[in-house]
Amino acid sequence: MQFSFKKILPHLLVLIGFVVVSLIYFSPVLQGKQIEQSDIMHYIGMSKQQKEFKAETGEETYWTDSAFGGMPTYQLGAAYPHNYIKKLDTALRFLPRPADYLFIYFLGFYVLLLALKVDYRLSALGALAFGFSTYLIIILGVGHNSKAHAIAYMPLVLSGIILTFRKRYIFGFLLTTIALGLEIQANHFQMTYYLMLLVLVLGVAYLVDAYRKKMLPHFFKSVGIMSIGVILAVGLNATNIMATQEYVKESTRGKSDLTINADGSQKEITSGLSKDYITEYSYGLVETFNLFIPRFLGGGSGEDVGKDSASYEFYKTIGASPVQALEAVAETPTYWGDQTIVEAPAYIGAVVIFLFVFALFLVKGRLKWWLVGASILSLLLSYGKNFGFLTDFFIDYVPLYNKFRAVSSIQVIIELCLPVLAIFGLVKLFNDFDKDEDKLKALKYSTLIVGGLALVFLLFKSTFFDFVGARDGQFRQMYGEYGQAFVDALKEDRKSFFTQDTLRTLILVLLSAGSIFMFLKKKISENVVIGIFAILILFDLVGVNRRYVNNDNFVSALQVNKPYQANAADLEVLKDKTHFRVLDVSQASAMPARAAYFHNSLSGYHAAKLKRFDELYDFHIAKNNMEVLNMLNTKYIIVDDEANQIQATTTYTQPNGNAWFVSELEKLNSANAEIKALDSLNTKVKAVTTASDLSTQRFTVDSLASIKLSKYEPNLLEFETNNAHNGFAVFSEIYYGNGWQVTLDGKKVPHHRVNYVLRGMNVPAGTHKIVFKFEPEVIQTGSQIALGSSILLILLIFGGTYMAFRRTSETSKKLD
Repeated sequence: MQFSFKKILPHLLVLIGFVVVSLIYFSPVLQGKQIEQSDIMHYIGMSKQQKEFKAETGEETYWTDSAFGGMPTYQLGAAYPHNYIKKLDTALRFLPRPADYLFIYFLGFYVLLLALKVDYRLSALGALAFGFSTYLIIILGVGHNSKAHAIAYMPLVLSGIILTFRKRYIFGFLLTTIALGLEIQANHFQMTYYLMLLVLVLGVAYLVDAYRKKMLPHFFKSVGIMSIGVILAVGLNATNIMATQEYVKESTRGKSDLTINADGSQKEITSGLSKDYITEYSYGLVETFNLFIPRFLGGGSGEDVGKDSASYEFYKTIGASPVQALEAVAETPTYWGDQTIVEAPAYIGAVVIFLFVFALFLVKGRLKWWLVGASILSLLLSYGKNFGFLTDFFIDYVPLYNKFRAVSSIQVIIELCLPVLAIFGLVKLFNDFDKDEDKLKALKYSTLIVGGLALVFLLFKSTFFDFVGARDGQFRQMYGEYGQAFVDALKEDRKSFFTQDTLRTLILVLLSAGSIFMFLKKKISENVVIGIFAILILFDLVGVNRRYVNNDNFVSALQVNKPYQANAADLEVLKDKTHFRVLDVSQASAMPARAAYFHNSLSGYHAAKLKRFDELYDFHIAKNNMEVLNMLNTKYIIVDDEANQIQATTTYTQPNGNAWFVSELEKLNSANAEIKALDSLNTKVKAVTTASDLSTQRFTVDSLASIKLSKYEPNLLEFETNNAHNGFAVFSEIYYGNGWQVTLDGKKVPHHRVNYVLRGMNVPAGTHKIVFKFEPEVIQTGSQIALGSSILLILLIFGGTYMAFRRTSETSKKLD
């Protein structure tokens, strides 16, 4: 027992160290503060209704009316029954956010390097290099929590795969299953998809190696074992996967029924997102050097250039006071790369890059080739439209690739692979089996390549680069007669950033090379080298990270949890207790999820809105089609009045109400015809449809006919009808056929999509009670699969532990 404790003690100390480092970097969490994240503000606005409903009723609603007229909550933090893998994830993320994600970064990468048989000291060093990679910190600053969540579990999944290939079948299988289950439940399928691409590259490397070593039976046995683990991991997350798969077909990530755009032009026919949308954030070819020199292209889209800058002097020359000038330069557009907007450079680190190149000369075999191969593929795909033929191939022919946007984010693969190989550079350095002359040669070449590159950039920057940004023409127009002077000042500041950070990189490279040289000359010990590189990596990465994510990003918990304050218009609308919708076109709508926080809104913020509503918005709502607003039961429009004050008005709207009987239903032959018909449709008396089981009909609607909403909850609507004639009712609710069940006097009946996005149904003459209830079968089915998978996993864990224990005992007896 004593021996076992001594064996695990170093790992416990490392984990405690990770906790301490995570809390130190995000130290304001110890004061109860929370990080202010723009995306989380949007999420809070979008999810408020469902959270309040659960707090009041104890019931989870899988539908919300708070945004885009109504949508499922599957991608808004919905909680599913029997989601036990989520409980394990919660236990692992025990630190305050976002320190919890940083800890999981460290933990996952540490386990990966241990699985690769790296000494715990170097594994801890590698974990710091990975966890503090600038992109991984930046996404925490802006609130891409689910992305960070998924990235954090990537190394853990790789650990299980590698252990399985190393014939640690039981432990490898269990770790692969649990880690992949955690990865999937993080609910960022784009990152999981990129992980799959990395695993495919790894698999090819292991397949080739197995073929050469005549170990193909072992390879396929390992793949078979892991395939079972994948199935089980999917089962643990069955509800979320099935719900998402069902939803994505109806979302903006699915295929559109339209063949025209809102302006009448031909629509690009695709089963996913358009190529322009997918490649909007394409990494520039020259921007590659941002990985090595942080502000190579000026840093982020808004940098604080400070008092000692050309921009500060520019503002002073045009009459600004010192305080005004300092305020103006706090968000200087120094970025001059290809992307639309950049929060910060995706800096991996000068020290890490140097060690990576050093390792290229020393590390041999499959490890090197899958890490390098995956990194190259990731980099080329991140270029997007700047490396069009490869990107187009993937969009057109690689399954599911066209479901994801922001191609530059695939660089997470580089940010994972480079630190692994970099640490193996140190492993080879400390390896007595390799000759010192080979290590010295590798040191010489890597110093010449990496240091030489930085030196060339430093000496010939004005020859290679003009420091002109894509938006500089706009800046010239914005500043009028001072436009050229402003751009000239910008260029000077960009050049200054370039020089400072290139010199910084060169110094770090030389310090790294000098440390290795001193070790090879027996001047310093292995532990000292590890300590020096820990200091260099932390200084390098933390120094850059603190420019973008620091204590200033933290505010009081109240400000984060209640990010929106009701204005006079909101308060006026909230007095109305009836059921209706709101369109916010005021200056406050710059925060798109704000209206959803207070009202049932037609706006919101989501990466995968319902496709048909998004199209309706482009075709009609954005063009102020009042009939469409009326059919959506839009009672209030929040606007800015002549005095620039926000107010809620009902002047322009004549809402149709929650439901109404129409006198005519017209069957049309295409989605194009249906959405265009709304241009001039009197929605109070006529409806249009393309539903296959409906036909053109006329109905008698007299003045006594009525249909009223008698009960409302986000997932339950009850209507009472009275009509002397058979009629057709239109409901101002968004149609979503996968879950909404309708009963007429307790008997299940069909309903249909009309007016492109709404619900409609035939109602027989007489007095009736109609109930809409959102009961998605996918939740019930998925929950049962998740429960069964969880039980099976627990049995396998106990069984695997017993087998491993028995095998260890038998081995011990043989040794005795």
